[in-house]
Amino acid sequence: MEGRPRHDGIGDAHGASIANDEMEGTNSMPLRTKLTEKLGISHPILLAPMGTASGGTLAKAVTEAGGLGIIGFGCGNQERIDQEFRAAGNARVGCGFITWSLARQPHLLARALDHKPAAVMLSFGDARPFVAAIKDAGAALISQVQTVAQAMEAVDMGSDIVVAQGTEAGGHGATRSTLALVPAVVDAVRERNDEIVVVAAGGIADGRGLAAALMLGAQGALLGTRFLASDEALTSAAAKAKLVAARGDDTIRTRVFDIVRNLDWPAVYTGRALQNAFSRQWHGRETELEKSLPTEAPRYARAAEGNDLDTSVVFTGECVDLIRNVKPAAAIVASIVHEAETALRSNLPLRGKRISAPFVPALHPKRR
Repeated sequence: MEGRPRHDGIGDAHGASIANDEMEGTNSMPLRTKLTEKLGISHPILLAPMGTASGGTLAKAVTEAGGLGIIGFGCGNQERIDQEFRAAGNARVGCGFITWSLARQPHLLARALDHKPAAVMLSFGDARPFVAAIKDAGAALISQVQTVAQAMEAVDMGSDIVVAQGTEAGGHGATRSTLALVPAVVDAVRERNDEIVVVAAGGIADGRGLAAALMLGAQGALLGTRFLASDEALTSAAAKAKLVAARGDDTIRTRVFDIVRNLDWPAVYTGRALQNAFSRQWHGRETELEKSLPTEAPRYARAAEGNDLDTSVVFTGECVDLIRNVKPAAAIVASIVHEAETALRSNLPLRGKRISAPFVPALHPKRR
């Protein structure tokens, strides 16, 4: 691919060119999985419903590129729900809520379901009160979990898709890593109900990550940080520039941005964000920050309003190392799929022998 920087690493890592026509055995290997079958999509890629970035325009772009775009409503409000579904137009998209917040304003789910989303994703809290309404509306229920025990609860309550989120993810999450959590969830879910689809999340930003997720037994990947640096994301230009310049070592899991915004997040969930002057001042001094809220909260609000990123938060995953540019969501999807196909088509050396990735069960439709 002439003129494109070779920073993605697939060609270098596997000793093969990224371009199809430079490889032996160039027959296309579509990444058809239980996820693509379940949702009727072309590629096993889901847009994470990031409340400050995943608007209707971005969701539409991901869907039109062959994945499923999921609008992020976060803590939600009725006006924004209508606004972002309008922005998505006639595209088939989903939506996502923070579950503990939705429990405080359950009418927002009904408002979202009026727009007939393809799927509803619920994260961080007890989703059981909302299952019946989502199912009755004909939407797929996607439950994001951070432990195997949570995955079992998600299966038992009727989830169609379980997203196993590792701590590498940007924004809110817990402590287990993607590499260990995903196969553990895959095995547990398969034993309980093999019809349920498992998707990996956390630290995935390119085709290598998608290929790795499939090798771990997941049926696809949910990506957030990579799409923050897309043309269509609601993220500010300044924040996108920070993402491109940042490294994973620049991120931190912390509660300080929730405390200063007076968001009552359960203590088990921290937010991974780029470190800045505010986090350096207050991380590890949370009790003092709480006492200083009468002055710090208004100061933070002014900074957020003015897009002062030395103070206000930019939630970002550890995979930020892999993001070198801002480009259209469709180009991101195409690049990830192409890189994953290249990686999985390559023979992998193993103790002097070679195994062929196409025999990985996750790459084939379920046997009947």
